[in-house]
Amino acid sequence: MAKATLVSLAESLGVSRQTISNVINAPHRVKPETRLRVQSAIEQSGYRPSAAGRQLRTRRSMNLGIRMMPVVDGINGSILDRFLHALTEAAQQDGYRLTLFCADSDADEIGQYEELLNVADLDGFVLTGTHYGDDRTAWLLDNDVPFAAFGRPWSSIEDPFTSRHAWVDVDGGAGTEQATRLLIEQGHTSIGFLGWPVGSGAGDDRRAGWRRAMHHARLATKGLDIQADDGVAAGALGAERLVEAGATAVVCASDSLALGAAAKLRQLLPEQKTPVVIGFDDTPVAAAVGLSSVAQPIEDAARHIIAVLTHHLSGGRDGGDKPRKHLLLEPTLTQRTPYSFSSI
Repeated sequence: MAKATLVSLAESLGVSRQTISNVINAPHRVKPETRLRVQSAIEQSGYRPSAAGRQLRTRRSMNLGIRMMPVVDGINGSILDRFLHALTEAAQQDGYRLTLFCADSDADEIGQYEELLNVADLDGFVLTGTHYGDDRTAWLLDNDVPFAAFGRPWSSIEDPFTSRHAWVDVDGGAGTEQATRLLIEQGHTSIGFLGWPVGSGAGDDRRAGWRRAMHHARLATKGLDIQADDGVAAGALGAERLVEAGATAVVCASDSLALGAAAKLRQLLPEQKTPVVIGFDDTPVAAAVGLSSVAQPIEDAARHIIAVLTHHLSGGRDGGDKPRKHLLLEPTLTQRTPYSFSSI
């Protein structure tokens, strides 16, 4: 079968080439019934518009930049892998490509923005790892560069839902609150939290969810909040401190911490048939060892980020409904029966 072209498609539908071009690039100019007929024919024929031609018309490179963040370990790094894969797929469906780059710091990332905008003429950027006092968002806003962030703006005084820029995030606090409530329902009254040092934004959010559930159940939290850098070994050390404080169950800010905590609890609380630990991120490692964990809707987040960014870049002429500028997604708790953990 011959490859469909703009001319052959127009002839088969009995419309002008300009009509087909408008359906692709300016659908608001085409009557709904005609637009639907042309879109259906495009899908069935497999017609692909010329990327070079579209770039000349729109004056866009159809390319978005994203920084490759360093992987702390092979466990939680899988979340970034899933996000990047889903982001690439969503961008490709909208005719965009991703340019990956590395940076050692936020200042270095801003330097990369300037270079990529000048050399590669990128249309915009996707940010990850937002945090308090994020200079990257300030620079992009000040320089009027389109972008969307995976992670809300973190501030102690400003409402993220009034932010000037688009963002998508996962309600980590809702996830840890759900995990803590489950342990309370199972009869635990001394539940520890093992999380990152205060000030990380996402980590603070997950800690707050644990506190809400504990306070709602009128359970004490004193001595049960342990701060630690991410990692399996740190999780084991933190769990030891929690057991000394009387904890019988632990909610963690990551699966890396949870794996270390589960192994240590197995040593220190042998009377428990299985370690009562819940992680966060629902990584493949957690699934492999039967660790309960809070799962983030990473694919949904990636698709929405691309939708809101490309809608902005098209000036609202992409024919779709306007996506929400600020979106907070709900995670889900995946419950499992743990297998045996080796000692740390």
